[in-house]
Amino acid sequence: MDNFSQLTTPAFLVDRSIVARNCERMRTKAAASQVIFRPHVKTHKTVEIARMQHGGGIGPVTVSTLAEAEQLAEGGFTDLTYAVPIAPEKLARAAALAKRVERLNILIDSRAALQAIESSNKTFDVFLKVDCGYHRAGVDPSSPESAQLAADMLRSPSIRFRGLLTHGGHSYNVRNVDEILAVAAQEREALTQFRDRIGAPSLLRSVGSTPTASLVPDFDGADEVRPGNYVFYDGFQLSIGTCRPEDVACSVLTTVIGSYPERDTLMIDAGALALSKDLGAGDGYGLICDLDLKPLPMTLDTLSQEHGKVRTKHTVPVGTRLRIVPNHSCLTAAMFDAYQVIDNGRVVGEWKPVRGW
Repeated sequence: MDNFSQLTTPAFLVDRSIVARNCERMRTKAAASQVIFRPHVKTHKTVEIARMQHGGGIGPVTVSTLAEAEQLAEGGFTDLTYAVPIAPEKLARAAALAKRVERLNILIDSRAALQAIESSNKTFDVFLKVDCGYHRAGVDPSSPESAQLAADMLRSPSIRFRGLLTHGGHSYNVRNVDEILAVAAQEREALTQFRDRIGAPSLLRSVGSTPTASLVPDFDGADEVRPGNYVFYDGFQLSIGTCRPEDVACSVLTTVIGSYPERDTLMIDAGALALSKDLGAGDGYGLICDLDLKPLPMTLDTLSQEHGKVRTKHTVPVGTRLRIVPNHSCLTAAMFDAYQVIDNGRVVGEWKPVRGW
């Protein structure tokens, strides 16, 4: 395994074979359920993995930034959903991108956004964001105002109303499989009931979160699915039962830069700018492992900007290399301008994610 020694730490390692397996499993489930598979790219932000999500080809994708959308368009992707309620000042940029692809769906959840679209003198493909219980964004599906907004969207000459979109992000707040499956049911029911209420059966019902998508047996009750984190998974997904240890495809390579056995601590060169400050369901800021990803009796309990403080009863020499499974792979990946691609334990290449918004 030892061309890791050639890497400058901290380094973000991505196991290509595990990513491919994760992608195939989710894609196969979507195909068996006969739903549109529109995976999210926000976790990895690369053309390479977006292609792997579609079995090596091109297909519908979901993005969280227009920068991601523009990069994927350059990479040949032609059917994109920008799944963040759009800021009115970004409509011109979205319209320019829409001219370059077959379809760019945008997202709204307010009358102000509808009015901005209607004032832009452009026509857009639009999804309405619906809150299924996460309470981060989206219209309340039980509200009369939400039904009226949907009715106005159906009548608007500036909108091609494509569907209803929700995100069961509260699946990240649960601690067991039964609770995740309950959120999955909320995702589907919120959209189906709201679609029935507004009398628009042709609207697509788009759902997506990695915990729910990973654990449901099928996608019955949805028309489109948009998971993203599943390409890498992470320590948090592992802790709530969404995946197995062998499904986690990423880690951060770090070096011990200080060893203090008299106080049972180590210092590593991976801090908040390499791991984020997301806590997982367990202790610490990531799962510390050896180079073979075997967990070690250590806890990463403090992060400063460029350093991590590790508690351990073991004496570890300065210069020792360790791997850390991050709690949140999406944020951790976003800290790096390049991913070191590994296969069979060796570095075989490098992928560069898009940066910015």
